[in-house]
Amino acid sequence: MINEIVKLVSPKNLETFFQDEQYTDEMVVVRPTYLSICAADQRYYQGKRKKEILDKKLPLALIHEAVGQVIYDKKGEYKRGQRVVMIPNTPIEKDEVIRENYLRSSKFRSSSADGFMQSAVYIRRDRIIPIGNIEEAIGSLLELCSVSVNAIETFIQKSHKRKNVIGVWGCGSVGYITTLLLKKCFPESKIVIVGTRMEKLTYFSFADDIKMITELEPNFRIDHAFECVGGEKSADAINQIIDYINPEGTISLLGVSEEPVDINTRMVLEKGLQLIGNSRSGYNDFKKSVELLQDKQMQAYLSNIISEEIEINNINDINEAFDKDINNEFKTVMKWNL
Repeated sequence: MINEIVKLVSPKNLETFFQDEQYTDEMVVVRPTYLSICAADQRYYQGKRKKEILDKKLPLALIHEAVGQVIYDKKGEYKRGQRVVMIPNTPIEKDEVIRENYLRSSKFRSSSADGFMQSAVYIRRDRIIPIGNIEEAIGSLLELCSVSVNAIETFIQKSHKRKNVIGVWGCGSVGYITTLLLKKCFPESKIVIVGTRMEKLTYFSFADDIKMITELEPNFRIDHAFECVGGEKSADAINQIIDYINPEGTISLLGVSEEPVDINTRMVLEKGLQLIGNSRSGYNDFKKSVELLQDKQMQAYLSNIISEEIEINNINDINEAFDKDINNEFKTVMKWNL
């Protein structure tokens, strides 16, 4: 069957491709309905990845945050029109120790495989989950939620029991969702969000305290921290966390940086700190996220970070969405009509 796919062929240059898809009984055909733009997609679109990476990966269909509706399932496990979230990580092997999102052999949509900017997605049935009562626009944020869930689950396994104060650095979408889920998972802990812009910090009404990075008191202390800054400012955030964290605390790293990051390893050693890397997510993280978001209050909180919803009827609309996303405070969601 012929499928229509929109691919990035060079920075800011999208083209339509027609591809012959091979259907098997282990696949379900899903029509994307709502897609959310991620910072990683923006880096590809704006050409802010290294040239050798772009040369290797393009042309590529972007977007790894999406929900859709089932078009066809030969086995009848899913009904036509059923709303599902699509999981971008596609493992091709199982490991009894390493989770699917960290296996080097796994494929990831919009990075090592085409993303969800397609008229129909031919996807393995173990890569979709029904979303229940979650609104589709909010459902497009499930992938981002699953990344935070993955990080929190790892944190639970590897951190010590004292969790009186947990700090989150970064007032963007990752910081917002991570703070929200931490408060849900650790209601007795004091969750503090630390950021650079008060106008964004005011969105964090569920946090126990909000602080500007320039106004941390000398006696401010945290037991553990989540770094959600990324980019060129991640070094500043990590080093500030190292200064304020108590000995033997855990620092969960979620921020992505294109360049190596300088950190104060001397104090990491002196305080006996754990630094944990977190990236992407897998089926179980999505399942947990779907369960959490059945709560209408959680959906209401997430709706606050949808900065703009743009209808997509042609490639020009996609270009407009990516251009507007740069200036949006939080997430740009595309209603996919292609």
